[in-house]
Amino acid sequence: MQKLNWDDFKVAHTVAKAGSLAKAATILKCNHTTVLRHINRLEDALNVTLFIRHQRGYQLTDAGQIMSETLEDLETQFIALEDKLQSIQQDFSGKIRITTVTSYSPLLAPAMQQFRKQYPKVRIELLATDEVIPPQSGNIHVSLRAGPEPKEPDLIAKHVISLKMSYFASKEYMTVYGLPQNEDEFNQFHWLMPDSSKHHIPFINQVIKHLKNDSIVYTSNQFSDIQSAVVSGMGIGPLSENDAIKHSNLVRLDDCPLLCTENVGALWYTYHKDLKQNAKIRALYEYLVEHTQHLSMV
Repeated sequence: MQKLNWDDFKVAHTVAKAGSLAKAATILKCNHTTVLRHINRLEDALNVTLFIRHQRGYQLTDAGQIMSETLEDLETQFIALEDKLQSIQQDFSGKIRITTVTSYSPLLAPAMQQFRKQYPKVRIELLATDEVIPPQSGNIHVSLRAGPEPKEPDLIAKHVISLKMSYFASKEYMTVYGLPQNEDEFNQFHWLMPDSSKHHIPFINQVIKHLKNDSIVYTSNQFSDIQSAVVSGMGIGPLSENDAIKHSNLVRLDDCPLLCTENVGALWYTYHKDLKQNAKIRALYEYLVEHTQHLSMV
């Protein structure tokens, strides 16, 4: 076997993820001829075919699949190693990778701004997604999760703010249609509800089970869409208290017990226990708490 070059593995892994030489070349900032040279050299050194060449792109062989999965694990381990080494050097530089749900990412901006003023050498990478990306995956440093306290054994979870939700309608909608006084009247009104991906939330489920399909006139997988629809006067829907206070034309439905304000959990600052002594992670948490506490009092 010829001597292996780790750069060849890196290029091959990039091609595996990108699916073509051209896309990999763009990611690696080189030309596709250079990428092809690395692939050919690696296959020659291993005496194994890693890719099946198609006009539509590069497909992994069984051997290529094993290589790609192994390199994915190694990449995660190297990221974790980098984080550990950087946490020992307690200077405020480098980057912090954060993920949170799309509904709450706008709340973070004031804290991020003040944190950056204090530590200008730190770069923040924010990924807003409804997918839960665990810190132990190695791809992120901090996960801001909404809901009950995370209980994974390798995670540290710190409380940021409490989250409260209520059902609202616009004043215009109330003027035309009125508001329900109890669950027996629910199906006389128009409901704007999250889709089935959110039905596990008790505050949503306890209302959904009383509604006929015809009464639900609008659904979305994003609470921000529900908010816009409620504000526009389309019907009744659930909003966080933090979002509702921004709109003076909204009315909270307090008469029916099922629709009253409910604490639906909290926003949790979670990170892997290996980063417990990381100064950047600790400092960012303090800034988030300081600049979001007024939201918990709503």
